[in-house]
Amino acid sequence: MIETIIKGFTIGIAYVAPIGMQNMYVINTAMTQSRSRMYQVAIITILFDISLALACFFGMGALIEAVPIIKKIMLGLGSIAIIWIGIQLIRSTPKLNTSVETKKTLLQVAFSCFLVTWANPQALIDGTLLFGGFRASLPAEMAKYFIIGSSLASFVWFGSLGTIVSVFKKVFNEKALKVINVVCGIIIIYYGIKLGINFFNIL
Repeated sequence: MIETIIKGFTIGIAYVAPIGMQNMYVINTAMTQSRSRMYQVAIITILFDISLALACFFGMGALIEAVPIIKKIMLGLGSIAIIWIGIQLIRSTPKLNTSVETKKTLLQVAFSCFLVTWANPQALIDGTLLFGGFRASLPAEMAKYFIIGSSLASFVWFGSLGTIVSVFKKVFNEKALKVINVVCGIIIIYYGIKLGINFFNIL
């Protein structure tokens, strides 16, 4: 149980940490507005992030249970996609996007986070392949522990990111973002390889 929660947490961190629009909202809010406002934005971001993870994980889980061959397909495709995502992260050069508008009402922020999360085809595809691949690799009774770990990762990541940027806003730079992407890329590649091994084991 604990091992599965840790696995879910690790994958959750690797999934949310790569610098994208969600993180830019939290980072720019932390750099330009009050800490209380930053935490409000972080909570909104967390809720949408978890909602997508739950949909990808359990939606694919239901499909796997209904059509067993989907398990093999998701393990194979998931492994390839996850390794590719990891490689792209390591090769990427993140930029601090100061053009992200943070002076919005909370309702406007919530709508923007919804669009970034749920109206982003790439996020839906990556989430489905990532979480679907791991759902296919887990026994049914372990699934809930994995997603608990993944959900905890969202809270820890966005809360910590906002707090750290708020405290160290004067020295936070793109080199820090690059380090984050490289570390997350390595973690994702490692788990992608493990999924690939699971795929060949069940063939």
